[in-house]
Amino acid sequence: MLNRPIILVILLAGATASAQWLKYPDPRTPRAKDGRLNLTAPAPRTPDGKTALSGVWEPEPTPANEITRVFGEHFFDLQVDLVGGSKYTLNLFWDLKPGEEPLRPEAAAIMKQNAGLSPPTVNCLPGGIPFAMLVTPFKIVQAPREIVMLFEHPDPPRQIHTDGRPLPKDPEPSWLGSSTGTWQGKTLVVETTGFNGRNWLDGMGHPLSESMHLTERYQRRDFGHMDVEMTFNDPKFYTRPFTVKLPMRLIPDSSDIFEDVCAENEKDRVHLERH
Repeated sequence: MLNRPIILVILLAGATASAQWLKYPDPRTPRAKDGRLNLTAPAPRTPDGKTALSGVWEPEPTPANEITRVFGEHFFDLQVDLVGGSKYTLNLFWDLKPGEEPLRPEAAAIMKQNAGLSPPTVNCLPGGIPFAMLVTPFKIVQAPREIVMLFEHPDPPRQIHTDGRPLPKDPEPSWLGSSTGTWQGKTLVVETTGFNGRNWLDGMGHPLSESMHLTERYQRRDFGHMDVEMTFNDPKFYTRPFTVKLPMRLIPDSSDIFEDVCAENEKDRVHLERH
């Protein structure tokens, strides 16, 4: 596993230091008789019987000792905001042993080039998928014919069409791609193509190309927990499709996320670029 703590600090500075509006008790949130939240209650359903995914979500945190085992005991002295974050923000291939990553030489060359660059997010560009879902909380708004994701990270809203339309044959390349969703029982399956290939998949600089086909499976296993499985198929940069499982947890009694205007009062970039 590559060790690039300086780049990671630049990439993640402030990213996970998110905040929500003051808690507003939601009468739909299940509670015990003593008023405590019951996040293991059954997942809610929409009026048409589908699993309800709406809510504000964040990645399940990785224990700090698992991260310091790789990056050293003083990692959090530099990156204090990462405490409580996900290891997959740093490296989607975290669970693989060194040398097991299915990288083609072209991808390895781009990662080597990225090691000397600031990530796109430092220049106020979108993080893309899955990065935008890993660095800050994100909100899912579920409607009958589409699902929208809103991010605290400065990414545009993501639209997932669930009205039966096919993926576009010749999509306009974009940061988030073009997405369609279908229900397979209790699981939402999302297919996405049309990426512009300009963002990084994670803090290590793993690239994606315009030929990437992303398949996501969202299964809300109970009220407070959701399993997200992502399969990346990018034959230009990777020797085989690879799958990453990203557990998410609900932020209860929270219906708002904060806006993030990246360039507002920004004074750090001129210093960061020196790295």
